[in-house]
Amino acid sequence: MSTNRKTIELDATGMAPGRLATQIATFLMGKHKVKYTPHIDAGDKVVITNVDKIAFTGKKMEQKLYRHHSNHPGGLKEKQAKTLMAESPEELMKLTVAKMLPKNKLRDQRMIRLHFKKS
Repeated sequence: MSTNRKTIELDATGMAPGRLATQIATFLMGKHKVKYTPHIDAGDKVVITNVDKIAFTGKKMEQKLYRHHSNHPGGLKEKQAKTLMAESPEELMKLTVAKMLPKNKLRDQRMIRLHFKKS
């Protein structure tokens, strides 16, 4: 089955990361299309601009933690949203979108279609 993939551009200026991630996940999965089928990867390409201008609400910049474990004893690594945002806002957005997608074999293929454009 051939899929016609469109390129959807989203401006992240002033948007909350979670709200933006749900929109991106919907486009990557293809749920916005009439012929959506869960086991077929028919989503579109998504290009995000101004990802460095996303806005956290409240005290989330200081309180929100992104965790990663190496599966070795004492291998838990934590980063605050503030430091991750300063280092790489694209990585923060990728983590958020990946958590919104279904945890199956199609997630990696869908994440490849997520791009960021410097403005």
